[in-house]
Amino acid sequence: MIKKLVIVDDDPALINTLARRLAKPGWQIQAFYQPLTEAELIAEQADIYLLDLRFGQQSGLSFIAPLRMALSHCLIIVLTGYASINTAVLAVKQGADDYLTKPVDFQLLQQTLFGDNLTEAEHTATPSNNLFLSPEQLEWEHIQRVLAKHDGNISQTAKSLGMHRRTLQRKLLKHRPT
Repeated sequence: MIKKLVIVDDDPALINTLARRLAKPGWQIQAFYQPLTEAELIAEQADIYLLDLRFGQQSGLSFIAPLRMALSHCLIIVLTGYASINTAVLAVKQGADDYLTKPVDFQLLQQTLFGDNLTEAEHTATPSNNLFLSPEQLEWEHIQRVLAKHDGNISQTAKSLGMHRRTLQRKLLKHRPT
């Protein structure tokens, strides 16, 4: 019996990479990078849903509860580049089975999705410093993206981030987190 994995993300390059790397016998992979409705997603009747938190103008969070109600057996994983404790808690409360941050270690993703156990050699071969970004690193990356979006304008960036200009300046004066 063929099982189905649905990937919902607005980044076509990431979807193509994931679809290629996650392909395995007995699994069909369906990818969506354009907005869809809850009904369209539920109609896929997948065994596993890998949802991006921010999907264009939509939120992956809005799909979790309807998926859980319609397909109680499915595995729902949220994958995001905008991780926060609040969204992680909200995702789990709505029915997500796991919450992973981008960039995600491929072996961890594969184990989360398919339950594949890593051998000791595979586990130790994975550099531990490449697994996840710390919250400080995520914040720094996000600030840098917003700052670039506003062409280096501190006042506009602070307003967009919802923080005081001086707070942003203090954060920028600190060295990049490692």
